[in-house]
Amino acid sequence: MAKPLTDSEKRKQISVRGIAGLGDVAEVRKSFNRHLHFTLVKDRNVATPRDYFFALAHTVRDHLVGRWIRTQQHYYERDPKRIYYLSLEFYMGRTLQNTMVNLGLQNACDEAIYQLGLDLEELEEIEEDAGLGNGGLGRLAACFLDSMATLGLAAYGYGIRYEFGIFNQKIVDGWQVEEADDWLRYGNPWEKARPEYMLPVHFYGRVEHCLEGVKWLDTQVVLAMPYDTPVPGYRNNTVNTMRLWSAKAPNDFKLHDFNVGGYIEAVLDRNLAENISRVLYPNDNFFEGKELRLKQEYFVVAATLQDIIRRFKSSKFGCRDPVRTCFETFPDKVAIQLNDTHPALAIPELMRILVDVEKVDWDKAWEITKKTCAYTNHTVLPEALERWPVSMFEKLLPRHLEIIYAINQRHLDHVAALFPGDVDRLRRMSVIEEGDCKRINMAHLCVIGSHAVNGVARIHSEIVKQSVFKDFYELEPEKFQNKTNGITPRRWLLLCNPGLAGTIAEENKLKFSALLEKEYKVKINPSSMFDVHVKRIHEYKRQLLNCLHIVTLYNRIKKDPARAFVPRTVMIGGKAAPGYHMAKMIIKLVTSIGSVVNHDPVVGDKLKVIFLENYRVSLAEKVIPAADLSQQISTAGTEASGTGNMKFMLNGALTIGTMDGANVEMAEEAGAENLFIFGMRVEDVEALDRKGYNAREYYDRLPELKQAVDQISSGFFSPKEPDCFRDMVNMLLNHDRFKVFADYEAYVACQAQVDQLYRNPREWTKKVIRNIACSGKFSSDRTITEYARDIWGVEPSDLQIPPPNLPRD
Repeated sequence: MAKPLTDSEKRKQISVRGIAGLGDVAEVRKSFNRHLHFTLVKDRNVATPRDYFFALAHTVRDHLVGRWIRTQQHYYERDPKRIYYLSLEFYMGRTLQNTMVNLGLQNACDEAIYQLGLDLEELEEIEEDAGLGNGGLGRLAACFLDSMATLGLAAYGYGIRYEFGIFNQKIVDGWQVEEADDWLRYGNPWEKARPEYMLPVHFYGRVEHCLEGVKWLDTQVVLAMPYDTPVPGYRNNTVNTMRLWSAKAPNDFKLHDFNVGGYIEAVLDRNLAENISRVLYPNDNFFEGKELRLKQEYFVVAATLQDIIRRFKSSKFGCRDPVRTCFETFPDKVAIQLNDTHPALAIPELMRILVDVEKVDWDKAWEITKKTCAYTNHTVLPEALERWPVSMFEKLLPRHLEIIYAINQRHLDHVAALFPGDVDRLRRMSVIEEGDCKRINMAHLCVIGSHAVNGVARIHSEIVKQSVFKDFYELEPEKFQNKTNGITPRRWLLLCNPGLAGTIAEENKLKFSALLEKEYKVKINPSSMFDVHVKRIHEYKRQLLNCLHIVTLYNRIKKDPARAFVPRTVMIGGKAAPGYHMAKMIIKLVTSIGSVVNHDPVVGDKLKVIFLENYRVSLAEKVIPAADLSQQISTAGTEASGTGNMKFMLNGALTIGTMDGANVEMAEEAGAENLFIFGMRVEDVEALDRKGYNAREYYDRLPELKQAVDQISSGFFSPKEPDCFRDMVNMLLNHDRFKVFADYEAYVACQAQVDQLYRNPREWTKKVIRNIACSGKFSSDRTITEYARDIWGVEPSDLQIPPPNLPRD
């Protein structure tokens, strides 16, 4: 195998000096050396690679700071409507390269670092991923911040600065093992602590109704310390802010509860308060009703709303004196976007502030709240919907429970007036769910308290209207919209695949083959088809369907080794939620199949199976440009949108997928004939549900399926633990919600079409070019433009803020 060229070797063939201005290069070198000098401690003369990384990060940050300050001044002078994107997850990945790309500094830094005898790519690899998200929802928030800055919107991302992000995944004997992601252990060069904007957040306590109004008393206070990260737009000198809150105990925390002898315990108990921002809950599309999680959700909302209101009241840069006191214009100056139901408490919290603190009349406060808030729904899976026990609310947030009851009562009175006598409708539409355990349905609260509700792909938004929120759609159809997700082309094309062309695509495969051989000790055939399935491990995403296809291919090779096969390297990657047993079993199955297939001499290099360990943003940036085939095979009607599908499309991989999520619109844009579409449509799944899905029908009728299932069940792939996968097979045969067997035949037939086309590189490349050319719709710039116009009531701006070295107008 030809060894891929390193960046340094490529530079010997072509210098970037012609691209990078020599003055810029000299300035970067000078700044780098200055930072390196101050980075090194006095008793250490030898710089480590990490010292070099920090020196470069600080050099690049210097170019951000002036633009960042100027952008904020610009907003205070113009006083535009501000957009607040509230999300419990921001999956940012690495920041260095993205910042260089957006500031137009990459070539200058590349050349300066080369002149200093260092390798830019090696320095980039040192940066820790900011893994403050689980998957699609958190990565979408990151892409949206990039687009909002690029479109010149006065936008802020608000979330939690988790001390530990999404766990690091290790594979030990084929099983997932979780390790804590201590991403801050070396410090974070991109954030700026802002202790002067620290804010109190209240929990517990009791409510008192008196003549002056309602008081929330005897609360426990936790302080929210903001950390700001600059978010640069693409080449427009706009730098917006992502503000993440960290929990701090106040100095008197618990001290008054102890006598003098309990001082040490009281100080140690500060951890109880600070645990709020300790760790990201690692569940994707699954609701876990833990009190700490509810605390996180209120913590981010309470701190953020205080910040929003402070900024609304004062309009001078750096000034905290209130200028506005009337809240009539609040929705004209503030838009709050709720990224899923996690920040839903923004609705009762805004009501609490307006009614209890600012003394606004209830009806007026409700009108302001509804006009200000908008809600994005991200899932139709019932197990993902947040439904909090009333008893937990009563203890933790007693005033908010009262407010939610009052909101619900007015809402149900309205419904009852429109549909007299329809008690069942009232039950379905209530925010409070009766039962053994009374619960608060947060999605219902979001729909009632927002002026706009959107799904994230056209098919998903239709399902939202026709089933999930059908009653609410009948009540207020004008409220429901679609906003198909998008990805930022800066990170997902310019950054991870800078030279998109046929020859470079080969280079990507060579590079990734070398990485796989180094990490997994498996010999990779770089001319094999790179068949990639990377996303969170979940039954609805059907990694099991892929496994059945791999076993079928393996059996075909074993049966007739002399037959011509299209060689494949199948890569499956993703994390399983730590408590999700079946997802962990799926990882074990993939690794077990791989250990048999990869060591079978009859198979040779015709088929290899690799489980990509610790899939994360920085690994996605390597694997996506190297992929030939992208697997997007969820059961129709279960994947809200998907954004990995868009990244693969943009980078020249062809999609094999169901008509689900954004796949539908991708097929529309590029032409269905340029994707490999198979399997049941939503209406087929619904029809099968009505008829009753019987997996054994398919098992008995399809010999290749039966063979594969029997091999998995009998321990063929797990000889040391023959019963390892019995429960999994039992699930597939008897209670598979996601109907894997129903799509098996169509999937295997479609994969045969993939093989056939791959044998014809010219025709394959035609489809690749068509896909890339038609991927424009799936830019998050288009998505955010639609949010801005249809939901937030603002216009994107292409106005360039002057750079810091030029005077302002």
